[in-house]
Amino acid sequence: MEDIESQSSNGKHTPPKDFVCPITSLIFNDPVTLETGQTYERKAIQEWIDRGNYTCPITHQKLHNLQLPKTNYVLKRLIASWKELTPCNDQFEYQETDYVHVPQPVYDYSLNSVVDRKTFDGNINELRLVITDLCTSQVLKKAELAVLKIERFWQEAKTEGENEIQNLLSKPPVVNGFVEILFNSVDTRVLKATVFLLCEVGSRDNDVISTLTRVYSDVECIISLFKNGLFEAVVLIYLLRHSISTFLQTDMANKLLTVIQKREDEFVKMCMSPKAAAAILLAQVIETEDDNGAVLEVIKSIISSKAMESIIKCLELEYAEERVAAMKILLKCIQQDGKCRNIIADKAELGPVLECFLEVNDQERFEIVQFLSELVKLNRRTFNNQILHIIKDEGTYSIMHTLLVHLQTAHVDQSPIIAGLLLQLDLLVEPRKMSIYREEAIDNLISCLKNVDSPTGQLAAADTLLTLQGRFSYSGKLLVRKFLLKRAGTDKNYRSTLRSRDDQETMEEEKAAQEWEKKMAFVLANHEVGLIFEALAEGLKSRHAEICFGCFVSAAWLLDMLTHLPDIGVQEIARTCLLKRFVTIFKSAKDTEDKTISMFALSSFIHDPDGVHDIIIYKKDISKGLREFKKSSTVAFEMLKVFSEGNESSIELWNHKELAQEDCSINGVVLSIVCHKNKIFTGHSDGSIKIWTGKNTGKGKDSVLRLMQEIREHTKAVTSLTVQQSGNTLYSGSHDKTIRVWSINKEDVHCEEVYDVKEYVNNLQVANSIACFIPQGAGIKVNSWSGESKLLNPSKVVKCLALVNGRLYSGCLNNSIQDIDLASGTLVTVQSSSKKILAKANRVNVLRVHDGLIYAACSSLDGTAFKIWDASTYDLVQSISLTSEVRTMAISSEFIYFGCKTGTVEVWCRNKLVKKETLQIGTNSKVLCMTLDDNEDLLLIGTSDGKVQVWGVS
Repeated sequence: MEDIESQSSNGKHTPPKDFVCPITSLIFNDPVTLETGQTYERKAIQEWIDRGNYTCPITHQKLHNLQLPKTNYVLKRLIASWKELTPCNDQFEYQETDYVHVPQPVYDYSLNSVVDRKTFDGNINELRLVITDLCTSQVLKKAELAVLKIERFWQEAKTEGENEIQNLLSKPPVVNGFVEILFNSVDTRVLKATVFLLCEVGSRDNDVISTLTRVYSDVECIISLFKNGLFEAVVLIYLLRHSISTFLQTDMANKLLTVIQKREDEFVKMCMSPKAAAAILLAQVIETEDDNGAVLEVIKSIISSKAMESIIKCLELEYAEERVAAMKILLKCIQQDGKCRNIIADKAELGPVLECFLEVNDQERFEIVQFLSELVKLNRRTFNNQILHIIKDEGTYSIMHTLLVHLQTAHVDQSPIIAGLLLQLDLLVEPRKMSIYREEAIDNLISCLKNVDSPTGQLAAADTLLTLQGRFSYSGKLLVRKFLLKRAGTDKNYRSTLRSRDDQETMEEEKAAQEWEKKMAFVLANHEVGLIFEALAEGLKSRHAEICFGCFVSAAWLLDMLTHLPDIGVQEIARTCLLKRFVTIFKSAKDTEDKTISMFALSSFIHDPDGVHDIIIYKKDISKGLREFKKSSTVAFEMLKVFSEGNESSIELWNHKELAQEDCSINGVVLSIVCHKNKIFTGHSDGSIKIWTGKNTGKGKDSVLRLMQEIREHTKAVTSLTVQQSGNTLYSGSHDKTIRVWSINKEDVHCEEVYDVKEYVNNLQVANSIACFIPQGAGIKVNSWSGESKLLNPSKVVKCLALVNGRLYSGCLNNSIQDIDLASGTLVTVQSSSKKILAKANRVNVLRVHDGLIYAACSSLDGTAFKIWDASTYDLVQSISLTSEVRTMAISSEFIYFGCKTGTVEVWCRNKLVKKETLQIGTNSKVLCMTLDDNEDLLLIGTSDGKVQVWGVS
């Protein structure tokens, strides 16, 4: 290109020929460069082609692509720079003339000599010449030197000269000159100086930013420089307000994190800190709506990197926008991984964040409240209280008053979170008779909870109430549900959700947690004489499951807390609002935990006479469910105890109903029966074993007693069946002198081992590596699975056995009972033998060991004696007489079932030993074997006439 630093002799400027279209002879307005390398005005060359000319006007080469390319922006910027610096003349004719060379100042072209020069007069005229060099010189080094000189001018400019320099540098040709440097220079010092100058003038003049964003390639160039390590460019990118989607690339987000992690003294001092700009851009990135998961990846990258502490330090940056940006990033990290809150709560200075509250908009104000609310969800109550004190006491103004004002104007779905934080701050001191903050906060929560027109507000209020209980895991998850289950006695793993602590620390934390929840429950329940219970009852009616869940758990917690608080006169309204609702939930809930929590809530009503009176009305509705929990929960036991007070037999609470009966007389007598995991196994006198379904689904007898499989591998009567509860193995003993081991699968049962014991097998008992049974003669046979065998108690003819925890109990034909320690061989007599002449008439027919007690039914000429001994001391606990001869026995948590020779089953209350009822099994049969299922819902019976019966216990 010709030298554009020329001037005609008459003072008029002539454009360089490269600036002129060869078709129009006018300066380019929209230059396009064709594939032949020639440049034309867009409209002119388009008209040329439209006339049917398909060759280049200058070279006459054929044009293969008739679609015109993009504008030549480099040439366009050069023309704009030239026109800006050249006086305009309306009568100027664009033609070739002789150029007169204008002598230019002589420079030392060494970069160091320019930068290190100690004297600089700041002459504006010299600055104009330097700017001319930047905008017009075709020599890159000369333009680079100009940038460094301009930077020096800027740095040394006096306040009074700054505006003039700003005006010179803000002109589009100068801005374009800086951009050309960014495109072409590879000198880091020059690039940093260029970015610095663009940031300085751009931060003061929006027209500069408009010039930069006019050409997209300019923005791309700046982003590219940033990605390649020119981190100061992040400030310029921030000023450009470029589409944030560019930063959703993981490498871009990582570059922003790199900037945040650097020290301030690693950057040139600029109009804005690069760390601050990076924080603001990163905050914008993670707030972007994104369906491809890119934002989530960025947040995960922040969490997994070591940038967290650097972002925490950004909370102390100079300006509110910068601090709020850092807060937003940390809030997103907490929402993604709750464990982050622990390091943030430990290291963050909250004072600068609180100072932002009056300087930001409503949405950002709410985000600050969210952030602070998340920080008080630590798993240690004492730490939460410390954070609350910091929030309350730091700052130059009253945060509580500010929150109150914000609460009164906040949107309905945001106000519950604000109210929750305000209420927690108010509770840092002992509850007073009157507090405007507390009254406004609770009023807001109740109002939102009852506002059915705003489900989002209802949900926010329900969720906030759950957090107020104040127990959280290390990751900030609510523990109120688990804590209720623990109190109900069914969650044994509650402490595992807490971080390991020593006992002293645990006691201190638990004391603080209890004090907190008592204070919180007191102010909530006491507000407007229990108005919160009406709101919770309304929430329980919601068609939105999340709202129902929150109200359900909060209501259960508050009902329980009423039993730990002094009487504040709200029990009646609590019962009126919630009793019937919790009965309904208890009856209908499918989820075991929901059922447990509703039971626990109902138990709160049995602690005062009025509550007992009201809940007794529903005892038939809930008694069956309570019995299901009696083994696992002391709460259920206590409630049943209250229901049965004054009614020894509790007949109205229990019902036995025959559900199914199968006639197996073709297989002979039913000699043994056992139940395991919804399967019933029966052993018959013809040697067969039958496997039935054993689940009470309430869909008819076929669902309770449906034959699944019949096995015929024993050749003689199957006298004994036993299942080890810890495994899926069935053992069978037979008069064919074998013991068989069966594997219980989901679909079938198959034999795995056969042991030939060379003796009749009666009353088989199995424990780990041994099998004990009664042979045809005297004594007890003990066989190991390895083949070893020995005979115990050889002087006694044994009638029945029970094996519990390595101790073998035997009931004998002479009415004696022994306890044999299998490990040591020690024998203890529990009951001595009968001294009567007809000793055989006095025998022990049935023996069971249950819950540390020995139960035995003994026949005599006078009838049947039923006795109970303490298994540890062998002291006789109780003894009664029965009218019928007992052949078998089953014991549940509530009842003792006696299977009698007369074809009946007598049902006795286990605790009080009073007869409840008699079940008629058959007229011409004897009850030979009997057992209960694992849940004690089914009573299974085998008879002498080949019948298998299933009775429901409800």
